[in-house]
Amino acid sequence: MQAVNYYIIVDKIKEKPKSKSGFVMTELQNTDIRYLKGKVISVGDQVVGVKEEDVVWYNKNAGHSIEFDDKLLYVIKNGDVVIIE
Repeated sequence: MQAVNYYIIVDKIKEKPKSKSGFVMTELQNTDIRYLKGKVISVGDQVVGVKEEDVVWYNKNAGHSIEFDDKLLYVIKNGDVVIIE
């Protein structure tokens, strides 16, 4: 699978549940998190600054999901990336 143009395909990295005042919060309950973390699978030919295998943080409302080879991946735009680790 190859991304095109300004698109990036990422595999979301599951974060461990966080606790707040002693209560463990699941991913769905933790609504104050604005960004998600993912490993870059493929980058489009017009993407600058991001390469395959990078770990990036991106807006949680960005893009859409796609199932490929029985794996759920996410397609986001280059502008949705806020941090490259």
